[in-house]
Amino acid sequence: MKILFITSTRIGDAVLSTGLLSYLNSKYPDAEFTVACGIPAAPLFKSTPYVTHIIPIRKNSFSLHWILLWAKCSLQYWTLIVDLRSSLISWCLLTNNRMIFRKETKPIHRLESLAKLAGTKETLKPYLFTNTKEKQKAKRYLMGSQSFLAIGPTTNWIGKQWPVENFAELVKRLCDYNGILPNAKIVILGAPNEIEEAMPLIQAIPDQQLINLVGKLDLITTVEVIALCDMYIGNDSGLMHIAAASEIPTLGLFGPSKDEHYAPRGGNYTATVRTKLSYQQLVGKPDYNHRSTGTLMNSLTVDMVETAATKLWNKVKN
Repeated sequence: MKILFITSTRIGDAVLSTGLLSYLNSKYPDAEFTVACGIPAAPLFKSTPYVTHIIPIRKNSFSLHWILLWAKCSLQYWTLIVDLRSSLISWCLLTNNRMIFRKETKPIHRLESLAKLAGTKETLKPYLFTNTKEKQKAKRYLMGSQSFLAIGPTTNWIGKQWPVENFAELVKRLCDYNGILPNAKIVILGAPNEIEEAMPLIQAIPDQQLINLVGKLDLITTVEVIALCDMYIGNDSGLMHIAAASEIPTLGLFGPSKDEHYAPRGGNYTATVRTKLSYQQLVGKPDYNHRSTGTLMNSLTVDMVETAATKLWNKVKN
């Protein structure tokens, strides 16, 4: 069996899609999977044992990337095509079986939508594979017997970004001698283009407590670093979903994005806390402009996040 699995460019969506990929592998254990996805997400599938080919999709003008994908896949008869991008290409390839994702109109989680697509009532669980090289590399960054608190202070859109000065106050409280992670080291994560945004937080943490990894890791090493941490707190982002898939306590911060669709999922290890203002209150104003807005996370207080983090930590540890 040969299955073509077309998934997202965005890392968070791609992480969630591994729940469906894993389910299909359990259903068709002898199948060979070809994964087509955006270049940023491609490393997530590199070590997946049942994925035999990865086709990175580089977006081109006039949707030429879909034509290039068709050219690479058109000579193969596919047992099944799974298309989470709802593209026309799925109807132009040879197969009698298609799973085409349609955007859900009901307020249900993305993983539930993917389970619905597959016709199963099972709870889909994202799972990321890594290899020994990345594991060893990650351990070199996180050495010692201390606790490690991972922080994701940035995101792909400024509207979803909690003010970095709030993160600074939060980690001070959580890692104080009477906090939930006393004397923990703070692992700050982010992409190379996010260094400037993360810098105020980096500068606020004492050198002996700081592990600054913003822009320093490849994606799979990032997965391994997060897995070694004791807790993750961050904005709605791909890193948040990676942490949840790694099954460490993960707290996602939400405001102008829908936690009912994209809350982190990882057994009993995840929780969310959102702004006092609802999603509609944040983005439904007549003068709202996605491109020019600043952060929309100001109604989420440090007290609210500290309370949520403490509640999650106590739940996991008890």
